[in-house]
Amino acid sequence: MTTAPRTVHTFCRYCLASCGVEVTVEDNRAVKISADKQNPHSWHDFCAKGRTAARLVEHPRRILTPMRRVGDSYVEATWDEAITDIAARMNAVIDADCPDAVGVYYGNPAGFSSSNIIFMNGWLDAVDTRSRYFVGSIDQNAMHVVADAMYGSILMAPVSDIDNCDYFLLVGTNPAVSAWNWLETVPGGWRRALARQAQGATIVVVDPVRTESADKADVHLAVRPAQDWALLLAMVKVILDEGREHAPDCTDLATGVEDLRALVADADLDDLARRCDVDRAEIEKVARDFAAARGAMVVTRTGVSMHLTGTIAEWLGHVLNVITGRMDRPGGRRFEPGYVDAIRLSGMAGTSAHRNRLSGRTMVAGGHALSELPDEITTPGIGQIRAMVINCGNPVVSGPDGARLDRALAQLDLLVAIDFVQRESHRHAHWLLPAVHWLERDDLLAFTSNMHDEPYLHYGAKAVEPPPGARQEWRIFVDLAIAMGKPLFRATGFNSFITATRRAARLTRRPGLAFTPRWVDRLVLATGRKVDGRRIRWRDVMAHPHGWVLGPREFGHFRSALRTPDKRVHVAPPAFIARARELLAEPAPAAPADYPFQLANRRHRHSMNSWLNELPGLHPAGKGSEVVIHPEDASRLGIDDGDSVRVHSPVGSVELTAAVSDQPRPGVVIIDHGWGSRVFDPRGHEPAESFGVNRNLLVDAGPVDPLSQTPALNSAYVAVERAG
Repeated sequence: MTTAPRTVHTFCRYCLASCGVEVTVEDNRAVKISADKQNPHSWHDFCAKGRTAARLVEHPRRILTPMRRVGDSYVEATWDEAITDIAARMNAVIDADCPDAVGVYYGNPAGFSSSNIIFMNGWLDAVDTRSRYFVGSIDQNAMHVVADAMYGSILMAPVSDIDNCDYFLLVGTNPAVSAWNWLETVPGGWRRALARQAQGATIVVVDPVRTESADKADVHLAVRPAQDWALLLAMVKVILDEGREHAPDCTDLATGVEDLRALVADADLDDLARRCDVDRAEIEKVARDFAAARGAMVVTRTGVSMHLTGTIAEWLGHVLNVITGRMDRPGGRRFEPGYVDAIRLSGMAGTSAHRNRLSGRTMVAGGHALSELPDEITTPGIGQIRAMVINCGNPVVSGPDGARLDRALAQLDLLVAIDFVQRESHRHAHWLLPAVHWLERDDLLAFTSNMHDEPYLHYGAKAVEPPPGARQEWRIFVDLAIAMGKPLFRATGFNSFITATRRAARLTRRPGLAFTPRWVDRLVLATGRKVDGRRIRWRDVMAHPHGWVLGPREFGHFRSALRTPDKRVHVAPPAFIARARELLAEPAPAAPADYPFQLANRRHRHSMNSWLNELPGLHPAGKGSEVVIHPEDASRLGIDDGDSVRVHSPVGSVELTAAVSDQPRPGVVIIDHGWGSRVFDPRGHEPAESFGVNRNLLVDAGPVDPLSQTPALNSAYVAVERAG
C-alpha cells in the first residue's frame, strides 16, 4: 500500500558539520534529501555526502541480516543464533586466557552515533578488556594528547571566532573543502573567513600542497612535510625574543612560559628555517604580523597530526594562540560550554593507565594505537587477542601497512564485523552483523555540543525504519553483555533491569516500556546546563525539529573549563619540551637515496576517509587511483601525464596513473587517503568490487610519534618509477 509522502527534518551524521537536512519519505524510502534551510545553524556546508545518503541505505550489497561464515561463503542466521554463538566463543576465549584476549576496533561512523560509543564502552567494561583500538590513532590523537597536557582534558577543543578574526594562520587544513570542521564545527566557516578577508583580514595557509584554500590565501607557506613544528617553533622564538607576547596571559593565564623561553633560546632561527624549507624573512614577517593583529588564530588540523612530529606541531599551534592572547578573546579561539558538560562527564569515566603488553605504551583517549594491533594478534602470550569486533570501521585501509593487519586478522579465532557492507577489513569475518544507518535511528549528539561555534542543540530524528533484520549497534552490545553474563558498565543489576523492561514491554504490548538510548538522552538533558535559568525539557527539544540555537556566543568560559589542578594553561609540558629538544638535536631531514619522495594526502569534498568511497554514484570512476607529481620531478623521471607508474616503499607497492601538476611542492607526491577497499558479495557469488588504490600499504606501521602513537601517514618516504 502506497503511503502519502512526508517530510522529516533531521541532521546528517557523516561528519561534525552536522548539517540540517530535509528528507522526503515515500513508502519508507528517502526519495530526496536536501539542505534544511530553516535550520538556524548547521545547513550551510551541506554536500553530496548528505544528499546521496539514501544510496548507502539501499546499497545493492547491504548486509540485511546476520550472516555466518560457512567455509568460503556466508549463510543467513537469526539474531539469537548470532548472539548466542558470538557470546559463547568470546567467553571461551576469555576463560582460556584473560579478558584482554577480546579486542575491538571502532571507526568514524561509530563516533557519530550517540548510543553506539556509550554502549560499546559499557560492553567493553563488562568484559573488562583493555584491548581497545580506534581511528583516533590515525589522525586525531595529537589533539587529545595536547589538550590533556595543556588544558587538563582530552575533550578541551577551543572553537574559532571567525567573524571577528583579522589574521588566520591555517596549518595542515583545507577548509575550502573540509568545511572548517574537525573536533569543532563552524558552519559556512570558509565562506565566513573569505568574507573577513574581503574586509581586510589576512589568510595564511601552511601546507606542502597548494590546496583550494591556499589558492585563496594571501600567503601560502609550502612547508616540508612533517616540519610544521619547526616553522611554528620559529614563530614562537620570534615572538618571545622580540617581546611581542601578550604579557597578561603569559603571567596570569599560562604557566611554563620561562621553560618556553629556555627552549627557543637554544633554537637557531636559520636552522629552523632550513628544516621547514621556508625563508627566514618570511617566517619573521608572518610571526610579527600574527602577533600584531587585533584578532588572530592558529588553526591546526589532521595535516599536522599525521606525522612522527605531529604532537609537537599541534602543541606549538596552541602555544602561539596562548602567548599572543588569542584564547577567549574576539577573533581568536574560545570555549563553548554547550548544553552538556562533556568535559566533566568524560572525567567521570576516568582514564586508564593500561600499557600495551608488547610496546609498553599507554592508551591515548581510551584506545591503543592501530599500528600495534597486528603484533597483538600474532604474538603469543597472556592477553594475545584471539577474538575481535570491528565496529563500523575499515582499519586495513585506514591504517598503516594494511597487508600486515589483513594477515593478522586471518589468524583470529573469531572476527565479528558490524557494518553496512562487507569491506576489505571484513573479508576474514566469521560473523557479519548488519548496522543501522543514521537515517534509520534517532540521535542526540550531546557529547559534541561544546564543539559547535555557538550554543546549539538538535535532536536527529530518524527518517525511515531500518530493514527488519538490522539492529542498532547499542542493542548488539547490550545483547552480547547479557548473553555473556557480563554486567554492562560493571553495574550490578543493569542487565536485569534492561531484561525486565523488555519483558514488561512484551507482556503489556507497549514497546515504549523497553529500555532504549532515549532514556539516556533524557537523563543527559535533565543533568545538563540550564538555559535561561532552567533545565532544557524534552518537549522543548521536540518543539525545535529544525534545531535550536540556545543563545548568543559568549566569551569568559575558557578558564572555568580548564581541568588542570591550578586552573592555568600549561604551555610547556615537560614531555613536549623534551621531545622538541630531541627534534632540534636531530639532523635536518633528508630523504633516503632510494626513496626520494614524501607521501602527502589531499581532501575531497565528497570523500569521508575510507567508508564512503565505494558508494555508487558519489565518485567518478577511477577516483583514488592517481599519483600527483610535480612537473620538475616528473620530467626528471621521464613521466608524462597519464602514464602508469609504480610507487613503492620498504613495506609496499602500488600502481597508479600519473597526474602531473604543480599542486605539490617538488619532492612530494600526493595519493588520496581512504581508497583501495573492496566490497564483497556475501549473499551471492559476484566478484568483489574494487575502488581505487590503498596508499597506506606504503606506510610502515613501526615508527610512530612517541607522544600520540600516530604513524607517518602523511610524510612516509617513497620511490616513483614508470611501471614496467
